[in-house]
Amino acid sequence: MRHLVAWVCLAGLVAHAREAHAGGSGRGADEPEGKHHLGLGAGLSILKVDDKTTHSIGPGLALHYAYQITDALRFIGEGTSFIVAKDEDKGPEIPHTRPTRVDTFGLGMGYVLDITRKWVPYGGVMATGTALTGGTLDNAVLAFGVQLAVGVDYMLTSHFAIGFAFRQHLLLTKMSTYTSYYAGFLRAEFVWGK
Repeated sequence: MRHLVAWVCLAGLVAHAREAHAGGSGRGADEPEGKHHLGLGAGLSILKVDDKTTHSIGPGLALHYAYQITDALRFIGEGTSFIVAKDEDKGPEIPHTRPTRVDTFGLGMGYVLDITRKWVPYGGVMATGTALTGGTLDNAVLAFGVQLAVGVDYMLTSHFAIGFAFRQHLLLTKMSTYTSYYAGFLRAEFVWGK
């Protein structure tokens, strides 16, 4: 149900943004095409393993790149690495489903919402590949799925921005075991180009 709510919210934001953009709001002056965005983020993630009563929570880093295709659409790529349960219990009675690290790489499209010159909220969807390793796993587990991306950046200058990003990962090929995975982080980025 939570996944459905997230999809509906993202669709609503995109629909609202299209209406605002069609109304001649002038986003092109704020986010011209041809701009490159490269940045780094740090934050926390939460992984829910089906056979574990508590969530696996831990810190990590994110590296992201975006290219502004039009004044509203951008290509996005992102890699993240999170430690989700540093001191995971091990033993013969513990299920072999509990990783201590989750690494994800995603590529997709984003939509920049038209609000103000300094604040740049966005949403997007990426196709992802995820590797879960360590902990009680006998081998690395690979999962493929999609990632819902939302966030907001604040342009400090025309070349530097800071912001907050939230990601909901849907590990579609392993969803029965890894029922939910979320990440949120603060980020900074350098912007260059046209």
